[in-house]
Formats: sequence, C-alpha cells, structure tokens
Amino acid sequence: MTSAPTGPAHQHAAEAARFTELVESASAGDWARPAPVAEWTALDVVKHLVEWPRGFLRGAGIELPALAVDADPAAAWKQHVADIQAIVEDPAGRVLSNPHTGDRPVDEAIDQFYTGDIWLHSWDLAKALGREPDLGEQRCAEALAGMRPMEQLLRDSGQFGPAVPVDDGAPAQDRLMGFLGRDPAWRP
Repeated sequence: MTSAPTGPAHQHAAEAARFTELVESASAGDWARPAPVAEWTALDVVKHLVEWPRGFLRGAGIELPALAVDADPAAAWKQHVADIQAIVEDPAGRVLSNPHTGDRPVDEAIDQFYTGDIWLHSWDLAKALGREPDLGEQRCAEALAGMRPMEQLLRDSGQFGPAVPVDDGAPAQDRLMGFLGRDPAWRP
C-alpha cells in the first residue's frame, strides 16, 4: 500500500481545490452574502485569501501582481492558486524573511502560515454560501489541541475574536470554530 503524497505542494493543491469548488459554486449574487466573520461578506473571504499572502511573499522577494478580486472573484482566485502552486512546486531555494515568523524556506512558510488559512476559511465561505462545511473531525481536534496552548498569543494577535462558548461534547469542528471566535450555529 502506498501512502498519500504529502508536502507543501500537495497540501496547498488539496486545500485550494476544496476552496475552488466553493468559489466555482457561487453565483454573482452570492458574493454580497454575509460571512461568519464580523463585517465580512463571501467576497471578503476570497479577498483575504488572495491579498494577504501576496504581501507576505514579498518577504521572499516574490512580487506577484495585484488581482481584481472585486471584478471577478473566481478568476482572481484561480490565478492566485496557480501563482502560489507554482511557488510551492518550485521554491527555488527562496527563503521568506518576516519579523514575526523568522526565516523559513518559502514553501514551508506558505504551508505553515497560509495553507491552513485556506482550510479554515473554507468553513467561512461554505457557511456564507449556505452550505454545511466538513473540515474533518480528526483534523479539527488536532488543530484545536495545537492552538489551545498558545491561546493568549493568538488572541493578542488580533486575528481571532473572543471565543464563542461551545459545549465540551460538541463535535471537534464546532469546538474549533468556537475557539476561533465563530458561532458554529451561524447562518446567513
């Protein structure tokens, strides 16, 4: 039996594919729908995932052109995925330097700081589109276990809202979303 391929390129391709399915399923009117992140719409979820990593990659000397997410979210997302996938498939020895994360090979930095963001925000986009996301119970439990010890650091970063109380017996995905400041029962 062969094991599934792993590594930054494989992980990014898998997470981007899940998110791409959501993006492609959205109609023009869906982009204005509210998202579970306060004051965000479905479009804002896509914009976040396209815009912040492009700035982040400047720390590796990589300048990617801005994309017109507002004009065509699906086209912008697909171009962005292709751009990032090309980098993780051929990192060319580039190192990303960032005062908050230190120096890391660019493919590892993308894997550590961005690919998981796609995974988490797929929940937001699915909810905004009225779908029930499934991030995988084991992966959610592992992510939650990894985040709990650094809760204060995460809260202080301003990237997460206050935790939403969720019953300890709830599914791991609900507990993870509550920990991240999202209401697992949220509906548009």
